Amino acid sequence: MPLFKRKPFDLAKPPEDLEPSELVYQVRFTKEIFRDYQYPKLKYFNNYNHYFFFHGIREYLNRINLYRQRVWMCKSTGKSNLTYEEAMVMEKNAIQKVQQLPNDLVAPALRIIQFSKNQSTTLLTKDLVVILIRLPLPSFLACILRFSIFNSLFNLFTAFVQLCQITSGFLTGMLSLRDLADLVTKKLQKDLFVGAELYGKKDDGLYPCRVLKIVENGVGKMQYEVALLGENKKITENAILHGEDLVWKKTPFNRKILKSFIRESTCRSIPWVLHEKLAQKHGISTDLPEELRSKFFLQGGQLVNRTKKRKNENRNNVGEANGESGKSKRNKGETGKPDASKEENNQPEDEPVRYPIDDLLVKPGPDDPLFTGRPSPSRDFNVPMDCIGDLLMVWDFCSSFSRVLNLWPFSLEDFENAICHKDSNLVLIVETHSALLRILIKDDGEYSLALQNKKRKSKISLITWTEYVCDFLEMINVTELCSCMTTIKRGHYGLLDANAKLGILRELVCHALETDLIRGKLDDLIEQRRALGATVRGEALEYARKKREEKEQLKGESNGLVVKENSMESTGSNPHMAENGEENGDMVEEVISSRQSNAFVNSRKQLNGQSKKGEKQKLDPKVEAENITNSNEKEAQKQLTGEKKEDQEKKSKEKREQRKEYFKREMEKRSIRTNPLGKDRDYNRYWWFRRDGRIFVESSDSKQWGYYCAKEEVDALMSSLNPKGERERALQQQLEKFYPRISLELQKRSKDLAQKIALEEAVLRRSTRVRAPPRENPANAFLKYVNKWKED
Repeated sequence: MPLFKRKPFDLAKPPEDLEPSELVYQVRFTKEIFRDYQYPKLKYFNNYNHYFFFHGIREYLNRINLYRQRVWMCKSTGKSNLTYEEAMVMEKNAIQKVQQLPNDLVAPALRIIQFSKNQSTTLLTKDLVVILIRLPLPSFLACILRFSIFNSLFNLFTAFVQLCQITSGFLTGMLSLRDLADLVTKKLQKDLFVGAELYGKKDDGLYPCRVLKIVENGVGKMQYEVALLGENKKITENAILHGEDLVWKKTPFNRKILKSFIRESTCRSIPWVLHEKLAQKHGISTDLPEELRSKFFLQGGQLVNRTKKRKNENRNNVGEANGESGKSKRNKGETGKPDASKEENNQPEDEPVRYPIDDLLVKPGPDDPLFTGRPSPSRDFNVPMDCIGDLLMVWDFCSSFSRVLNLWPFSLEDFENAICHKDSNLVLIVETHSALLRILIKDDGEYSLALQNKKRKSKISLITWTEYVCDFLEMINVTELCSCMTTIKRGHYGLLDANAKLGILRELVCHALETDLIRGKLDDLIEQRRALGATVRGEALEYARKKREEKEQLKGESNGLVVKENSMESTGSNPHMAENGEENGDMVEEVISSRQSNAFVNSRKQLNGQSKKGEKQKLDPKVEAENITNSNEKEAQKQLTGEKKEDQEKKSKEKREQRKEYFKREMEKRSIRTNPLGKDRDYNRYWWFRRDGRIFVESSDSKQWGYYCAKEEVDALMSSLNPKGERERALQQQLEKFYPRISLELQKRSKDLAQKIALEEAVLRRSTRVRAPPRENPANAFLKYVNKWKED
């Protein structure tokens, strides 16, 4: 089972007195059963690593939220930061891999694992370096100081032993998981078993072989009867080899599998102790070695640390002397929390639910807005309800690939009316079948070969199109559709029901999708979408780069102005020095010392300052007037430049928005497939086709269909969705994203519908006295369909 905070976690027990007809909540992956949906607050005490559920209620929602948090750890692999379900799957896969360990190696491996410990007397230089790296910083510095003082190997060893005593006896401690896995791997390579496939040394060569029998001789060395293997692992000859002559080129297990095996087999790691039943099964002793009896003892079949036990007893005795139990004192003194028994008497607050959650689990709350009733979709289709899916699929395919099919686009309503019409040679139906059949003929596939065998022409006409349809039905050999061939051959295609007509078109579309022409078109669309995405990213990067350059330029200009002002002040304060700097410098170098030169410069500065003050006092009124005019001009220029910048920014922003809209339109033109907008809480799917405008609703079992054709219905649908649910929140976001386009298409549709009704009424009210020709009924527009892209 997965670990919580590296500790075992107990599953909830089923509630008592459950009735057979009682409705309960069940966790899918743990099979836990709960009566209530929302549970009281879960309290966690850090000192005890334990959970307390107040009032004895373990409710469903909090447990689900806990399982979804990434606080779980896989017991077999040791990987953390997982959800409960991810840890379960990983643990299951690890157990399956652990079972790949050969059965003959399980018992030897378990004997090595039981009570494994380090050998403190055999230290290598590599071990010293590894231990130094793992030490904390103060101990590491102390060790370095001691090594710098003692140079001899003996002094180094004694200093290291003292250091290890400081760090709680690291050398005499237990093996880590990685070191234990290396130790087991190293020892198991020497243990050969019957059936092991490895390599044997014979006649100065290595040959693949399989161990057939273990032969013991009196000397104490093991000999093995092996079968040398040739091609396809066929036995060529038998031989008897010593253990040194047999080598593994690849062990039958790796370190990862061995680590999982160790975790599954042990109940604790300090020291490593096997599960009692597993040790008894393989005949491994559970008695403590002598070197561990001073630190541990067995109590109730479990290993107990003597020092920890003694500390806990002392702490409990102190607590009892103060009139408190050890447990309540720790809760109050160390964690700063009141006693758990006192908290049980107070009603804890419910933990808030983290939305969104599954839609079926959402319950109404006091802070919920007023959701409007969901409008019922219209279901006035001309074709049967079970044919709506095929109708939409065929129409969407013909509309999406109309250029490739050389088929002039038609509306969904015209296509639906044409399917229901009883005319056998309706132009819209004939052109649709002919376009799909031409794609199959151009592909040079099975259908084109069938036509060649029958010596048919590649040109399909209004008279011969039914023959090509019958050839296609013979090729696919679908019993439900083959029964329609006799009716089609007689020239009564229009008498077929809508199911048969749409079934034939569905099979044609499915075969057309497998042709090279359609697949090439799809590849082109994918490449074009990638190119558009690359240009969008490139423009975004270019815009960001320009922004960075402008910021850096502004920073540089501000820094340059500051430097320029400082330099002007320094040079303007002493103009004579600036003009005659070279002569003064030469005089200073030749005549006077450094101190005298400083005094000379200071005196010149004072004289220049006094003269400047006199000049400023004389020119103050003129200078002030000039400064005022200059400041006004600068402010006016700043305003103009600021306005120009704002205008430029607005224009650039408008251009960027236009470019975004352009890219969106281009991406939509190159759409590969139509995906549903989303699902509601009952798993009903919502479809929107941009060439039709309506929003179609498909039930979860695909048996019922409906549609919304008015903007008010879409508004009511959006206001009825609850964003606390996962599915309805995603559906609401998609509807908000496409809402401007959906509302625009629906408004156009409602206007067209109003005009259609007005025309129908005008036809009915037409007076017999008027001899003008009657207006055409828009409902019969499909009868006058013309394929303007038809191939010659």
